[in-house]
Amino acid sequence: MITLAATELRDHISETINRVAYQGDRIALQRHGKPVAALVSIEDLELLEALEAKMDLAAARRALKEPGRNTSWAAVKAELGL
Repeated sequence: MITLAATELRDHISETINRVAYQGDRIALQRHGKPVAALVSIEDLELLEALEAKMDLAAARRALKEPGRNTSWAAVKAELGL
């Protein structure tokens, strides 16, 4: 992964965007020598979002299998005195 100072990004924004969009480069932006953000292509972003959605779905399925998780709305209201 390429690293770039945030101040340098300001001077080369068009070139940097082209590297990410057309060459598929991944660029980590730094402030004071510490990574703070990253520029990735739309394809990479879509892949990350798909992976995140898959992980969320797996977590939800695990949670539904836990005992006591399939409580009805009526039971929740009764428990809370609503």
